[in-house]
This record gives sequence, structure tokens and C-alpha cells, in this order.
Amino acid sequence: MAEVSPHTRKFLFRSSGSRNPPAECLEVLIPEVVSPSYGMYTWPCAPVLAQYVWHHRRAFANRTVLEIGAGTALPGIVAAKCGAQVILSDSGQLPKCLRNCQVSCQANGLAGSVAVIGLTWGVFTPELLHLGPVDVILGSDCFYDPSVFEDILVTVSYLLEHNPGAHFIFSYQERASDWSLEHLLHKWNLSCTQLPLLNFDADTTNIAESNLPGSHTIHVFQITRTSTT
Repeated sequence: MAEVSPHTRKFLFRSSGSRNPPAECLEVLIPEVVSPSYGMYTWPCAPVLAQYVWHHRRAFANRTVLEIGAGTALPGIVAAKCGAQVILSDSGQLPKCLRNCQVSCQANGLAGSVAVIGLTWGVFTPELLHLGPVDVILGSDCFYDPSVFEDILVTVSYLLEHNPGAHFIFSYQERASDWSLEHLLHKWNLSCTQLPLLNFDADTTNIAESNLPGSHTIHVFQITRTSTT
């Protein structure tokens, strides 16, 4: 069956409290495909995390950023547009999702300047083992199924162990009240802190003029290695 031609969604990030000069306004185009694969659609968590990146855009300049489970890659694309050296990744078992990351790069003039690699959560592949230094790891709505929670944290724990000072910023949509990471964070020597949406202008609806449907409860967290000293 032939692939369906993608629909392109436009996201427009603006600085609050300004009259939006060109340097303070960013347009990002994200091709989407209606598909059973999670990674082919921009879920509501993505613009929230992308808004975090946009709000902290000066801190992201010249940093090395890895987005895991990137899918349509909105947060990673925003980071690249803000001057970060970005690596987009998705499961090595989902070539269509990796291709979708590449299409997103092409739509935003980033083809050739943003790397796209296959990283399967919980699997120590050469792509993971040979990955260079990273400063920030991003993840948008990766924790959508409890069966993958530990696989994600295994990968994150490995990356943070090998990149002292790095941190993992992720957006999470509430889907069940009894889902928890607490025991897995302790098991993998990780600490988690919630980042209030108000602190980066993400406590409103229609972030980046995205018009994503539905009502969603979304949080943003930061994970770091637990200090052993």
C-alpha cells in the first residue's frame, strides 16, 4: 500500500511581551501522516516541550541535543532552529518514523545539518554505544505505555551516566492516575523534578497556534542522575 501524502501543520512560536520582531518569532512546519504508528503524528505534548525549548532558546544555542522517540520531531526542530546541534532519534525498528524525522528536517531547511539515527529504547546498539557527548536529552510523550517505561529509563540512565551534567527534559500527558515512575527512578539512580508550565509560558491553550484537538493534562519534568556523594 502506498504511503499517504503528509499533511503539514504549522507551528508559530512568539516571544511574550514583545511585538514579535523577526528574531523573536519562529515558524516550524511539521509534515504528518495519519497512521497507526504513534510517531507519524504530532501529539499535544510536543508543542509544550517545544515551547520549553523556545523559551530557553538562548540556553540551547551551541548545545548538543538528542531527542529520543522523536517522531515528527517538533521539539528537536525548534532546538536546531535556536542554534543547537541536534540529533533526532526514533526506534531503529521503525524506519517510517525515521524517514518522517528526515522529512521534518527537509521541510524546515535543516536537511544535512541535523542527524537522524535509530535508537531503540532499552537496547544497547552501536548507535547508542558510539553516540558522542550530549548536553540535553529531549522526549515528548515517550511515556505513553507502562510497558516501555523501564526501557526508556535504561537508555536515559546510560546516557546521563556517560554525560555528566546532562539532563533529560520530557513532557508527559496524564492518561491513568496509577502510572508511576518512582520505583524505576530509584532502581536506575535517577531523580525527577517537575518544571511548572507557568515558568515557560506553556500554561495556556493553543501553544504555538497549533490548534491541537482535545483537552489534555500535560506536565514537564527534568530527570538527572542522583548524586552518590
